[in-house]
Amino acid sequence: MTKYVLTITLNAAIDKTYVVNNFTLDRVHRPQEMKSVAGGKGINVARVCKTLGKPSLASGFVGGHNGRFIENHLRMEGIPFDFVRVKGESRLCIAIVDLRNKTQTEVNEWGPPVDESDARRLERKVKKLLPAASFLVFCGSAPPGTPPDIFARLTHLAKKMDVPTILDSSGELLRLGLEAHPFMVKPNIRELEYLVEGDMNDIDDVKEAMRAVSSKTDLVVVTMGKEGAIFYDGERFLYTPGIDVPFVSAVGSGDSFLAGFICGLLDKRPIDECLKLANACGAANVIVVGAGMARKEDIDRLYLSADCYEI
Repeated sequence: MTKYVLTITLNAAIDKTYVVNNFTLDRVHRPQEMKSVAGGKGINVARVCKTLGKPSLASGFVGGHNGRFIENHLRMEGIPFDFVRVKGESRLCIAIVDLRNKTQTEVNEWGPPVDESDARRLERKVKKLLPAASFLVFCGSAPPGTPPDIFARLTHLAKKMDVPTILDSSGELLRLGLEAHPFMVKPNIRELEYLVEGDMNDIDDVKEAMRAVSSKTDLVVVTMGKEGAIFYDGERFLYTPGIDVPFVSAVGSGDSFLAGFICGLLDKRPIDECLKLANACGAANVIVVGAGMARKEDIDRLYLSADCYEI
């Protein structure tokens, strides 16, 4: 049986990116470039896994005309999917990128309302998909009405079937999901602050917070944007510095990083090599328009300049 990376995107979206140089308020703008793709953090992970040659399957919630666009776009990209359909419209997420001033403005809709019955349908769906999963990856936010313990419930389900889980979320989804002791958690700095209820003023604060979080998971990876990322497994801290690349758009860079790390694990690479591949994927995403659209040739090139060392 061919195994796949199973990603869960509760709040799938149409990601629409406009490139508008010298973007200002209270003016009419016409974009120099525009791209609309199936989006949401788990979908971005699945897309980069495909780029790296690893099978993936995207699941979660979709609804309405936007949901059909998402499914059709994934079909065109050759990314397998199996979503739970809900009432209402999947959300639209708009990013306005100003290359000249190196800014990025985002307007993200909330998503369609869901309820406990939708959550139970997702649980049944995931239970059917788990036997062929190498990892179960929880990504992103949730639409209104989603039970906040949904990731925790799915983690317990995956544990019964010996499938490792990876958690990349925020708020109560993240906090409650961590209580279920996933295999790995990947917060950014703001999410780490939420988990430990404290500010991250320097690297020592980050390391102390990671030690606290590691009591509930095997691996902790904290992403810090252009500053890179830190890994902790309960024994050692590894740091991969950010790779200097021309900025186009940061949308989906954390998801691309996560996909690279997962693909490194699937290849059974040493952890430092997993982090370098992850770093290259995140940086390759920054230099293109569209979330998760990193090109393989850019990933390969940037991997050669990636570094990783113990701190």
